[in-house]
Amino acid sequence: MKPWIMPTFGAFVVWGLWSFIPKITVRYISPKSAVVYEVLGGILVAIAVLYTMNFRPDMHPKGVALGITTGLLGFLGALFFLFAVSAGPVSLIVSLTALYPVISILLAVFILQEPITLKQGLGISFALVAMLLVAS
Repeated sequence: MKPWIMPTFGAFVVWGLWSFIPKITVRYISPKSAVVYEVLGGILVAIAVLYTMNFRPDMHPKGVALGITTGLLGFLGALFFLFAVSAGPVSLIVSLTALYPVISILLAVFILQEPITLKQGLGISFALVAMLLVAS
């Protein structure tokens, strides 16, 4: 088995739960409060990971800055997601937000110069059409 299969499956399952549980969470607390508790959950994961690294993470100015930026964007996205699911149907909101890789792909193509095939380009186009259809 390829070494990336199990972590990919793990992300699939965990993100599936991550995108469903907030709909129930915001029935009890506000989106702003929910994101605070999500951050606390993230801190627990960070502490566990730090433990496995003997509390010595890699240090490089660009890597640290990009890591912090990624965390800020991730939790800002989570806050937007919480506001969305508190006001609308989780089934549609998850469908639309799950298309976020289109942005990553386009950035990879234009900034990192990663090539995509015609078939992949058609798939991305269909994803954008799907977004328009789901949102209308």
